[in-house]
Amino acid sequence: MKLLKTLLVTAAIIPAMAACSSGKHNTTQQSNISAQETKSMSNQDKALALLDSFNTGDKTAIGYVNPKNYIQHNLAVGDGLEGFGAVMANAPAGGFKANVVRAFSDGDYVVTHTEYDFFGPKAGFDIFRFENGQIVEHWDNLTAITPPNPSGRTQFDGETEVRDLDKTEVNKAIVRQFAEEVLVNGNMDNLTSLVNPAKYLQHNSQVADGLDGLGNALKYFAENDLVMEYDKVHKILGQGNFVLTVSEGKFGKGDHVAYYDLFRVEDGQIVEHWDIIETIPPRSEWKNDNGKF
Repeated sequence: MKLLKTLLVTAAIIPAMAACSSGKHNTTQQSNISAQETKSMSNQDKALALLDSFNTGDKTAIGYVNPKNYIQHNLAVGDGLEGFGAVMANAPAGGFKANVVRAFSDGDYVVTHTEYDFFGPKAGFDIFRFENGQIVEHWDNLTAITPPNPSGRTQFDGETEVRDLDKTEVNKAIVRQFAEEVLVNGNMDNLTSLVNPAKYLQHNSQVADGLDGLGNALKYFAENDLVMEYDKVHKILGQGNFVLTVSEGKFGKGDHVAYYDLFRVEDGQIVEHWDIIETIPPRSEWKNDNGKF
């Protein structure tokens, strides 16, 4: 059973948000957003506009962030809008770039999967929580962009369209069962009913498609005495065919990590997977007191 758990989990996950705009742009762009405009835009539109401001330098989107009640969970960034300024002070000459590849909403939450140029090329998952039309909380996971995996898949390619909206809750339940039974508890009894072995597409940079692609990953972990443990699932967010899990555990030589796993579900089974794993720094290095989760 331990061997099987290592096999599956290895395939599942081997491998800042920081500021909204560049301080080099004219301050007249900081005009207030009208109540009518704010009301007409969806929360997802606002999150996308905020990320796009990395590219445009338009400071208007900063109005979508609640300046008095903003909680930051990126532990390398200070809390509130002040934290943005501290990061921007160290921005490279060309600023930051963000290309959102996938986005979906779940109640008050918006999830994005983004290709960043943020102190180097990075892949990122961001979660924004809204209250009364403004962003009040943010979580993320970031990792360096890597070459394509053995199946030629990157960290970003694959299906992007959100569909099957009527199956959102069913698909979230499928992923919840997979995360809790398989990843956390190592129970493989329902593995082939939860994951389609013939269609399973893997975007982890070290693992090939299908359950057959797990063999080499298992060998690598066994030979190098590495660990990969899921201890707790903190969030499960989804819309239609996409479901994101946010989990906590240990990786490699036992580092304390956050696992962000994005699954695509089709016809009642998991058929595609993207992931980001990020080491949680020691408490003494945190720039805010809000915790990773």
